[in-house]
Amino acid sequence: MNRKPGKNNDVCSEYCLSCQDKEEELRAMILEVSGLSELFRVLSDETRTKILYLLAERELCVCDLAYLLEMSIPAVSHHLRLLKIMRLARSRKDGKQVFYSLDDDHVISLIKIAQEHFVEKG
Repeated sequence: MNRKPGKNNDVCSEYCLSCQDKEEELRAMILEVSGLSELFRVLSDETRTKILYLLAERELCVCDLAYLLEMSIPAVSHHLRLLKIMRLARSRKDGKQVFYSLDDDHVISLIKIAQEHFVEKG
C-alpha cells in the first residue's frame, strides 16, 4: 500500500484485493452476525439499558422501574414490551402484579463489557 503525504492514510491508495484466498470463509463469517445490529439497536437506548441493568440486580415490577427511572408507567411498559420481544427480558405474573427479570445472563455480560470498555477509555 502506497502512503502519500497529505492523503487520507485510512484508505488504500490503490485497488487491490488481499482477501480472495479466504473469500468464502470471510463471507460466511458475515452471515454469523446477521441480525446482531437489531440487538444493538435495542440496547442503544439508554433507558432500555438502565432497565436491563436494574433487572440484572433483581426482579422488579413496572411500578418499581417507573419510580426508579422517574418515568411514567406507560413509557416503561413500552420499553419492557420491546425487551420481551427481543428476548432480553421475561415476565412473571403474581396475582395482579407482573414482575420482570432478565431472560438470561448474556445480556448483562454485554452491558458489563461495554461498561468496562467505556470506563477504560475515559
